[in-house]
Amino acid sequence: MSRAGPRGIAAALFPALLAAGLVAGLSGCSASASADAPAGGPAAELRLGYFDNVTHAPALVGLEKGFLQDSLGDTELTAQAFAAGPAVIEALSAGAIDAAYVGPNPAVNTFVQSAGASARVVAGAASGGAALVVRPGIDTPADLAGTTLATPQLGNTQDVALRAWLGTEGFETDTTGGGDVRITPTENAQTLALFQSGEIDGAWLPEPWVSRLVIEAGAEVLVDEASLWPEGAFPTTVLLVGSDFLRDHPDTVRALLAGHTASVAWLDGHADEAGAVINARLAADTGKPLPGAVIERALGAVRFTTDPLAGTFPTLLRAGVDAGTAKQGNLDGLFDLSLLNAVLAESGADPVSAAGLGAE
Repeated sequence: MSRAGPRGIAAALFPALLAAGLVAGLSGCSASASADAPAGGPAAELRLGYFDNVTHAPALVGLEKGFLQDSLGDTELTAQAFAAGPAVIEALSAGAIDAAYVGPNPAVNTFVQSAGASARVVAGAASGGAALVVRPGIDTPADLAGTTLATPQLGNTQDVALRAWLGTEGFETDTTGGGDVRITPTENAQTLALFQSGEIDGAWLPEPWVSRLVIEAGAEVLVDEASLWPEGAFPTTVLLVGSDFLRDHPDTVRALLAGHTASVAWLDGHADEAGAVINARLAADTGKPLPGAVIERALGAVRFTTDPLAGTFPTLLRAGVDAGTAKQGNLDGLFDLSLLNAVLAESGADPVSAAGLGAE
């Protein structure tokens, strides 16, 4: 059975170092144009974070096809790709970005840690598209004893999901890589390389990385996260906006949401074209598109929706607390779906619910 060696340890440290350096660099920039706009009016600039993942397709499509910029009008859109949720939250907290597509657990963490002051979830983006993939020979949960598994970053949504699931299976883990199953937070591309070289035994990942490990590295799915939720519905990506930006520029946030809903609607209505558009953005960001089989498989696992599935968030918070990556706290006010529901009403769509955890 493989063990994480020096390369695995280095990979575990890399995301934190990258996040710290990135945030420091962004924070050192001059004040954004959005800060120069009068409070209450449209912002001069909106700085948006996102990931190069299929679970962030509303952002990828919205950028590639221009839905977001078109809706924002004279507000300049500046977009920045990140590797994982905690790094995005660091940038948002440092004032380096104004809004972000991010996993639900980092959104919960920043809200709780700031006593509700930092940010608001203003829309959902994606449901599904996460799984635990393992090397051949691991056929049951019991086979995981003594193995090393990867997640994108400590405290990110897949990291919490893995730790919570392992707990239900009777395994102990800790946030320093100890326990019955060792968890090594690792940047996704490095996870693929480590799995191919046999230095890790599996990983809990979002798409397209699940499909990449399955198709390119011979991994097998041990747990599809959808199987753990009622009707398979769980949030993978939400749209989060800094509270100050939302307060000062509600018109700009509403415009962002109009572009976001247009992107989700396009994805729902153009399944045959979605892979090519997503790949075009990925190629622009990373220099390399995904193989056709990978993106086809990945898209089949994800549902795009503006509904953040707010009713699942207390469960997500409890999982983070149990995993040792979150603090217990009050989620009242986490959601502000009022602007989203205004946009949906204009198109005749049904409103989405905050499940009693905020405005709608």
